[in-house]
Amino acid sequence: MYSSRTDLAIEAHDILINSSEVNESIPGIRVEDEVVEDSIKITRVRIDSDDASDALGKEKGNYITLEIPRHMSHEQKVYEAICRAVARELARIIRLKAGDTVLVVGLGNWNITADSLGPKVVEEVMVTRHLLEHMPEEVQDGVRPVCAISPGVLGLTGVETSEITLGLVERVKPAMVIAIDALCSRNMERINTTIQIADTGITPGSGIGNKRMALNEKTLGVPVIAVGVPTVVDAATIADDSIELVLSLLRDELEHTSSDKVAGFAFIDSMRREDRYELIKKVISPIVGDMIVAPKDIDSDIDDIAAVVANGINISLHEGIGLGDIDRYK
Repeated sequence: MYSSRTDLAIEAHDILINSSEVNESIPGIRVEDEVVEDSIKITRVRIDSDDASDALGKEKGNYITLEIPRHMSHEQKVYEAICRAVARELARIIRLKAGDTVLVVGLGNWNITADSLGPKVVEEVMVTRHLLEHMPEEVQDGVRPVCAISPGVLGLTGVETSEITLGLVERVKPAMVIAIDALCSRNMERINTTIQIADTGITPGSGIGNKRMALNEKTLGVPVIAVGVPTVVDAATIADDSIELVLSLLRDELEHTSSDKVAGFAFIDSMRREDRYELIKKVISPIVGDMIVAPKDIDSDIDDIAAVVANGINISLHEGIGLGDIDRYK
């Protein structure tokens, strides 16, 4: 698999299929698609074998990808549909007993908008552990103990996120950790329109080549659910996708003309996608380095997607919370 930067299992699977001439399902990998609420596509990837894990560069487990409309159009109906879908998919892989405590960890740097998804989600998660401990009679039925933290990043705190989280886990003793983080995609169209849920934990910074210590059951001692949204893409991917779009418009012309003017396009069109990507990286890296790009509307996009993720978590964890409590666009 070529080294296009991505944190998404669905993209790793697509890259593997396209680069290895595999036409059938890969042993140890199961993929199923579903469309819900008319406009939300869900792809579930399950990795069962060590060979499949090595091929995709992902841990064994379940990876659920929700592709949502680019703009929610500030419509309550669309917003509710997305929140409901996120909550339903979380419920598929969450295994909790009544009264179990959950720790929500918002990863990322709150000073950088594209990396602030985790902290913004934590701001909107319903935290209840303190209420259930000190005034349980004031809490409605169907609410479980939930606590949350935004531990910052190593550059701000001087402490590894995993160390902070492990200390909290040892003190609070939650039954599960839910970690939220911004991801990197290799497809421009997925930026802020894709939500990945995984039961394998997460390695902060892996998509942009800045790996930190993983947050998973092995390191923390409790199950870790990871929820991520791609908010950035690297510059080489943008260039490659742009070339692909241009080529798609020129392919008919390439087939019906012998002009020397299109000879260069024919050569580029004949290149394998992974070879073209590596060539672009080699050309632009000496000029701009490893540039990571976010869209200009990232501020409003992050606010919207953080609300969706937070309310999906709230609904899935608390039986007493429903769609009536998330009237964001009424």
